[in-house]
Amino acid sequence: MKRKTIFNQSITYCWIASNFLFLFLDRQGVFANYNIDGTVVIIGNFILFLVSLATLVITQRSFKSANPQAFVRSIYAGFIIRFFVVAISAFVYIMVAKKAVSKPALMICAVLYIIYSVLEISKLLQLLKPKKHA
Repeated sequence: MKRKTIFNQSITYCWIASNFLFLFLDRQGVFANYNIDGTVVIIGNFILFLVSLATLVITQRSFKSANPQAFVRSIYAGFIIRFFVVAISAFVYIMVAKKAVSKPALMICAVLYIIYSVLEISKLLQLLKPKKHA
């Protein structure tokens, strides 16, 4: 049986690939050409990765509970945690940057939010799918 770690999660693969891509684009000056703050994109990617991984772990732990409502509560808790962490992070960035806010960087982070949500949901659906040879 394969041991479950954070390194064999699709979210981790997405995070590693996107970080390499963003670092490459930042070093090549592509972000600067479009007035995108590469640091905001990389930090936003890291925050989204941590939050997605935490909510995935919370939801996976709810599978072991005998209470059928535990799964629903964990889904709602994951959504609330993700929403508030992202909202607070965006608020802090906007307050610190004032007029130098990079709106394209925030849009890239919004797209990353959607990507991580889709990856998390697909991983949870994969875990919920019954095994044929069990």
